[in-house]
Formats: sequence, C-alpha cells, structure tokens
Amino acid sequence: MSRYMINTWEPETPSFWQSTGKATAARNLWISIPALLLAFAVWMVWSVVVVNLPNIGFTYSNNQLFWLTALPGLSGATLRIFYSFMVPIFGGRRWTAISTGSLLIPAIGIGLAVQDVNTGYPTMLILALLCGFGGGNFASSMANISFFYPKASKGFALGMNAGLGNLGVSVVQFVVPLVITFAVFGAWGGDSLTWVKNGVSKEMWLQNAGFIWVPFIALSTLLAWFGMNDLASAKASFSEQAVIFKRKHNWLMCWLYTGTFGSFIGYSAAFPLLIKIQFPDVNPLDYAFLGPLVGALARVAGGVISDKLGGARVTLWSFLLMIGAVLGVLYFMPQAGVGGSFNGFFWMFMLLFAGTGIGNASTFRMIPVIFLTEHQRAAAGKGKAAQEQAIVDANKEGAAVLGFTSAVAAYGAFFIPKSYGTSIALTGSPDAALWCFIGFYVSCVAITWWCYARKNAPMPC
Repeated sequence: MSRYMINTWEPETPSFWQSTGKATAARNLWISIPALLLAFAVWMVWSVVVVNLPNIGFTYSNNQLFWLTALPGLSGATLRIFYSFMVPIFGGRRWTAISTGSLLIPAIGIGLAVQDVNTGYPTMLILALLCGFGGGNFASSMANISFFYPKASKGFALGMNAGLGNLGVSVVQFVVPLVITFAVFGAWGGDSLTWVKNGVSKEMWLQNAGFIWVPFIALSTLLAWFGMNDLASAKASFSEQAVIFKRKHNWLMCWLYTGTFGSFIGYSAAFPLLIKIQFPDVNPLDYAFLGPLVGALARVAGGVISDKLGGARVTLWSFLLMIGAVLGVLYFMPQAGVGGSFNGFFWMFMLLFAGTGIGNASTFRMIPVIFLTEHQRAAAGKGKAAQEQAIVDANKEGAAVLGFTSAVAAYGAFFIPKSYGTSIALTGSPDAALWCFIGFYVSCVAITWWCYARKNAPMPC
C-alpha cells in the first residue's frame, strides 16, 4: 500500500476533522490551487497570443483568430468529460501530477511554433486544441478537493480551489504582455521577433508566452506527486459513477453551471479580441486581465457567502446581475462602428465578470448539498449504517457531478468566442450573440427559482 494512500477519511466526524482531517485537507488544497492556476493559464494563453500574431507577421482573419481563441475551450470541455471520472479511478495525487505534467506539451509547442511566421495554420489549430489539457484539469481538481472537506466547508474549499485557480486566466493575460518584451531565458529562449504597428517596430519574444510556464509546471508536478494524497474512500469505478447520468439534478446543474462558469471562461477567452475589434484605439492587454481577476476573486467571496446564505439564493441573484450587466454592455458598445463608451463597456463587463464569479461558487455549493440531501432522505429511518453509507455515496456522486457539470459548462469557452465571431461575420456586430446570452440567463433564473430557491422548492439548497 502506498504511503500516500489514506484508508480512513471521515471529514463529517468533528473529532477526526479537528485532529487529523483539517490539516491534511488544507495541504492537498494548497498544492492543488497552483496546479489549477497553471492549468487555466495554459488553457487561456491563446487569448493573449492571438492579439499579437498579426503584429509579428501572421496573416490571419478575425474569424481565424476567434477559432484559435475558441478551440482550447472545445477540447478542454471535451476532456473534462473524461477527467471528471479519473480521480476515483487513479487517485487524486496521481492524476493531479499526470494532468499537470501534460501541460508541458502545449507550453513548449507554442513557444516553438510562434518563432516562425511560416508555421502553418493547421499547426496552430493543433496547438490550440492541445491547450485543452489545461481546461480538462479543472474537472478532476474540483472532484478531488470535494472528497477532502465536510459539507459545512465545501463552499469555502471549492471556492478557494476554483477561485484562486481561475486566477490563472488573469495571470496569463497580465504576465504574457510583460514577459514577451524581453529575453527571459536568454539564448535558450530563441531570437526576438519584430513587432510592427503604424510604422513603428520593436523587438518581441512571443515564444515566452509558452516557455514562461515550463519551470512552474515542472515544479507543480513534483509537488503534487510527493505532497498530495489518495483517498481509499474515494475509489470508484466508472460504472459506479455513471449513475449520475440518471439523476435529474445532474442535468439541471449542468444547465446552471454553463450559465455561470461557461460565461466566465467564454468571456475571459474572448474579452481581449472583442475590445480590439470594438475599440481599436484601446490596447486590450492593458485591461483584459482585470475581468478574469474580478471573476476569480468574486468566486472566492461567493463560496463564503453561499455557505452562509445558501447556494440557490445566491445563484438566483447572480443571474439577475448578469442579465443587467449584459444589457449595460449592449448600451455602451459602438453601433455600426460609431459612438460607444469604452469606460461604460469596461465597467459593465467588470460587473458581468463579478456575477459569473459569484455564481460559479454558489452553483458548486449547491451540488454536494443536493446529493447529500437526496441520499440522506433515501436513508432516513434505516439506521446508522445506512446513514453513513449515504454520506459516502453522496460524496462520490457529488464529486462526479462537480466534474461532469464543469465539463459541460466549459463549452462556453468555445461557444462564446465563436458566437461573437459568427455574429460579427453575419451582422457586423456582436449584439446578436449578447441577446442570445440574455435569453439563456432568463432560463437559468426560472430553473433556479422553481427547483431550488422558491418557498417549498422540491430541493432547497
């Protein structure tokens, strides 16, 4: 038996939690967070790279650039479906190390590809797809951390893991514009590229957008392998976890989490390019990182608030806030290239990112509570053994649902940038896409209120 395997894990027992569980859970959480941050950074690195490709000689259309921005979302979401079930099969420690180490492939690949303007567009598409490794990691990371914490602390733990992990989006959009301005790795990092705009040229090391993450990925992989734990109680086959596909609340929460996390990651991916197209006189990389930063920090706060007020109530208000913010974005955008207010547009997007962040946390707070309640209701009156088994079963199902809903929601990283691109191609404006998003949020409000938030709701949470 591996020394990293924990055979007895009872976080719902106060004496165990205070004496042993809390410290062990915290150690696993604090190793998980930077690994997840790096995963998000690699997943979203194209959101920054595409803005710079035309400046160094790559001749891609706006639609081609939106494809490069969108494809990591498509592959990341698809990988999440499989990653959702990996922790109970392989163990949290092993899978975190393996999945983190896999990020080296796209990070090194991008660093090599952007150094040659003759690199074919299909190669770029493949590298964009490989960045989906970073997107897949979220599903397994959240499922793993959910096993370590008791019901009363799941909102905090999942909010910290996801919120600080989501900071990777903001970090990549802040760090990359800085590190591409000088030779971080000296001769080892390759020659500079020539950046040209409005007749002005300067040196750029765009390859650092990929290379800068390599040493941190390697270190995080080692920390996960030697510092984390596997839980025997979390072991489950795929067939044991597949029961979630028969659960109504799995599919309802997929819909709601697509509205929150799908929006966060989709807006994050497309925000820099949307600014560049709508407000060409503004440097998007001066502002783009602030949206994901607000969303990530709001997620941390949302986890704490949801533990106190209940996830459903917070989710309901988050969607209402998001509807108002998108209406504000529409109001302040240029119409037919005329007018518009960047300040108004920017602040409405900050409000929108805050709403997605809070909603990310509150929907994830709802999931373990829903499944624990459902299993405890079924075990009521059947004795202590049945009640204890209900907690074990609920944790396994809840973890699988956390992973699977995050997989479905991650398609937002593809659909939002692609919706912008399609809307602009067909109508000359992203307005049609934004109106569709509002319609989707209205449906989320209705589901949240009817199923979870209203008085006498069938599953209050």
